[in-house]
Amino acid sequence: MTKYDLLEKQREFMEIPHNESLDVAIYQGGYGSGKTWCGALLGILLARKYPGCRGLVGAKEYELVRKTTLVSYFDHLEMLAYRPGIHYTYNKAEKIIKFKNGSEILFCGLDNPEKIKSLNLHWAEIEEASQVSDGVFKQLLGRLRNTYRQKDWIDFRYRLFGHTNPQPDKGWIYERFVEKPHSNYRLIQAPTTSNIYLPKHFIESMQESFDKDYYKINVLGEFGDYSSGLVVKGFSKANIKSLKYNSELPLHITCDFNVDPMCWCFAHKDESNVYFFDELVLEKTTTKQCIEEFTRRYPAHKSEIVINGDASGDNRSTQSEYTNYAIIKNVLTDYGYTNVKFRLRDYNPPIQNRIAAFNARVCNARSEPHLFIDKRCKWLLYNIYNLKYKEGSRIVDVPTITRIKHEYTLKYLEHPFDAASYLVEYYWRIKGG
Repeated sequence: MTKYDLLEKQREFMEIPHNESLDVAIYQGGYGSGKTWCGALLGILLARKYPGCRGLVGAKEYELVRKTTLVSYFDHLEMLAYRPGIHYTYNKAEKIIKFKNGSEILFCGLDNPEKIKSLNLHWAEIEEASQVSDGVFKQLLGRLRNTYRQKDWIDFRYRLFGHTNPQPDKGWIYERFVEKPHSNYRLIQAPTTSNIYLPKHFIESMQESFDKDYYKINVLGEFGDYSSGLVVKGFSKANIKSLKYNSELPLHITCDFNVDPMCWCFAHKDESNVYFFDELVLEKTTTKQCIEEFTRRYPAHKSEIVINGDASGDNRSTQSEYTNYAIIKNVLTDYGYTNVKFRLRDYNPPIQNRIAAFNARVCNARSEPHLFIDKRCKWLLYNIYNLKYKEGSRIVDVPTITRIKHEYTLKYLEHPFDAASYLVEYYWRIKGG
């Protein structure tokens, strides 16, 4: 009879330490830490323990499932072939394993969340979870609602579990399992060194071959340098502060005029520092609606209001009342704001100039921060943690309409950063940039 001796981290991954009806777990490990092996074993055990249950196993692309995860499932099934409840058939065309006890496991790619919209599941597994989008993760959560249960499913829990190598950027796994974890969300970090069954030379060869950062991520299973590949570099906890609006100080409104969403940032500044204390991000809106929202938030501002932002909305070359900045000026005047100034460039500088200026404020060569953001600036922070360059280039990776359709929050990438960086570049331009 087959007997499994689980590693400590593998047992932690499989066992549920709480009493909630849903368990969500990510097994994050280095090379050879047994991630896929452990996930496949858990899937089979669930299919055996709960007759008639339905599970799904997916990855960003089906090829990854076919070449790795499915192979691991078959390895386990071959070892467990003579155990009760393990008799099964595999339909290659439908990509589904069916067990004699009525349980089913579906295998699929997760590149399009629409593909799984109609499924009702008891559990789901994600191979290389960091490669799929947050939209897919949320879609799978919404699929865990199958109401079929047999009477002997006494301790049944819905389960969503995944396994992955750590990624060098600050994605949805870090946000959901480290920054804002629910009580039923578990992150199990398993270094390669925890696998006592690996030969000694396996670890030694990686120590010799990998640089320090790569070893930290892919062997120790730790989170990496979040700024790798990101547009904003060096951002840390030192840049996040609880900021208060002060009606006695000049208030800067810096604007990006994209219609959906339109993104403005509100800030105070001094000679060296900028303080983003609030943002305005509205969908399918107009400039007039945005400036009217500003007047509702800050009806009694006493000092001057300084308008910065996208030069394409500049009203200095025309007297038209319909340009964006003319609309802002007219509405502010109508609401009694008389001390309004415009500080705008004649044309928008190249985005790399704005990025350089922004990063220099985030953290200079002396490791000093001069740019601070309040947590209420949700979408500006989202950009800082997620706006990337296209791989191998210095071109900002702006989401396509297709990507936005599959992951709605991507529509908020780029525009909040643009709004904030217009202000920063205007006052702290990198000379020669």
